[in-house]
Amino acid sequence: MRKRHLAAATATVASLVLAGVVTAGSADAGGANDKSTAEPHNIGLLTKEIDSYYGAQQDADGVWQASPDSPYAQDLARIEKGAKRQIAAAAKKHHGKGDKPAIVFDIDDTLLLSLDYEKKTNYVYNDASWKEYVGKADRPAVFGTPALIRYAESKGVEVFYNSGLGETQRSGAVENLKKVGIDVNLDVDHVFLKDKADPPAYLADCATAAAWNCTTVQYKAGTRKHIESRGYDIVGNFGDQYSDLEGGYADRTYKLPNPTYYVD
Repeated sequence: MRKRHLAAATATVASLVLAGVVTAGSADAGGANDKSTAEPHNIGLLTKEIDSYYGAQQDADGVWQASPDSPYAQDLARIEKGAKRQIAAAAKKHHGKGDKPAIVFDIDDTLLLSLDYEKKTNYVYNDASWKEYVGKADRPAVFGTPALIRYAESKGVEVFYNSGLGETQRSGAVENLKKVGIDVNLDVDHVFLKDKADPPAYLADCATAAAWNCTTVQYKAGTRKHIESRGYDIVGNFGDQYSDLEGGYADRTYKLPNPTYYVD
């Protein structure tokens, strides 16, 4: 479930996790939780911090973009540099031996940046406006990710996508990925989306045609388990939410920064 909790996202601005190691800039969110009466982080100041972190700026068409020299871009570059080293090592280790190496990517704010939507909706999610936005297929790439995917492909590592977008949003998502230069394995065997009308058998414990009860972790971990059952070893799992990464079935996880929303 997608939730807009700006206060809960504060720590994400300052701290990133790379394979379980907290990177530079780690800080305490300093806000309240459901058992605390401490004053939460001021939302007006927080939105200014988010703008500064992204280097948020509008282009000639009025679309909000992140700056390529922003702290956000610098954090991404550090994560991706480490990921490339580990992908190369995993590819070498697996060459001709056992299961084929694979990497898995979330899509929203892992590969495609939604900053313009967040800014223009004042960080308030609406299902109808979100679907319309995704359908326009006009989001920019998250810095560095097209090159990272091409790098993995060049090393013989299979690329998969594991997204919380719905099956009805497939065409918009695929079109947008192609538009930003991510044109690797965009077929139905590699792009996994939520199909609530006809859930796959491997999610039968939490999803049927009558009712979808999968949490984000159940859905994403269940999908990774399915991928590995097909003869792959997931050597890297990339996401902007912790729920993208939890639940196992990946040798390493890579948390990309996203201070704008929180997904259970």
